[in-house]
Amino acid sequence: MSRPAETPRPPMDTLLATLDLEKLEENLFRGRSPQVGWQRVFGGQVIGQALVAAQRTVDEGRYVHSLHAYFMRPGDPSVPIIYEVDRIRDGSSFATRRVVAIQHGKAIFAMSASFQYDEDGFEHQFFMPDVPMPETLPGEQELKEKFLIHAPEAIRRYWERPRPIEIRPVSLQHYFSRDTLQPTQDVWVKAVGAVPDERHLQAAVLAYISDMTLLDTSLYAHGTSVFDRNLQVASLDHAMWFHRPCKMDDWLLYTQDSPSAHGARGMTRGSLFDRSGVLIASVAQEGLIRKKATE
Repeated sequence: MSRPAETPRPPMDTLLATLDLEKLEENLFRGRSPQVGWQRVFGGQVIGQALVAAQRTVDEGRYVHSLHAYFMRPGDPSVPIIYEVDRIRDGSSFATRRVVAIQHGKAIFAMSASFQYDEDGFEHQFFMPDVPMPETLPGEQELKEKFLIHAPEAIRRYWERPRPIEIRPVSLQHYFSRDTLQPTQDVWVKAVGAVPDERHLQAAVLAYISDMTLLDTSLYAHGTSVFDRNLQVASLDHAMWFHRPCKMDDWLLYTQDSPSAHGARGMTRGSLFDRSGVLIASVAQEGLIRKKATE
């Protein structure tokens, strides 16, 4: 008699397990990647894991307020990633950490992060743009049923794979058009499943989300997308500022713009707002957007 098939683990459970690093030694951690068929490790996963590694070396009451990272080599999802943390400084208010991710004996990623105790101070922020609420937009199931049947294979595969984060773009034009468009986009994002009410973990999930859809925006002005097989596309660096805590239990608006593309690099900025318009985090990223050589 054949064994009954195992029930697939919910994608959010897989993500939380992926972020739960194994401690090997003081300041040394091991992370693993879910086996989902990707040829390289998703950049948001490496950012999130590196942030978890850094967080585990700071006092519990200090929370990340910024990180600055460089991607140096593509990650291999078939082998573990070793995260080595350097405790740069522990001050009275701030703590600084440097994390290097290593595979096959070489650094694939490096990140510096700064942590701070909560303090009161001045308050201001940009306003959230006026966009349709997520409930008025097509959900992923509706997208699959109405739009994906006509979509290119690469886009169809991307949307059909179970993911821990649901994405609802305010506009779908760039997915199906070769027209040159304004290099801006607004995307609603939401965790699919519960994220524990713990600020360090919530920040790591937010860091994971911050690498989603961002580089795409730099290609809209050129009538193409990350699904174009004639392009070589990869994140080069990533910076993030955490302005306010966020419980990750509702939709967030990720509003993005790309002020420049030059030298086979595209630069994009992003702002993450909660539903009520509170600015949660700011992001900046430069990525490789290179046309592949043709014979």
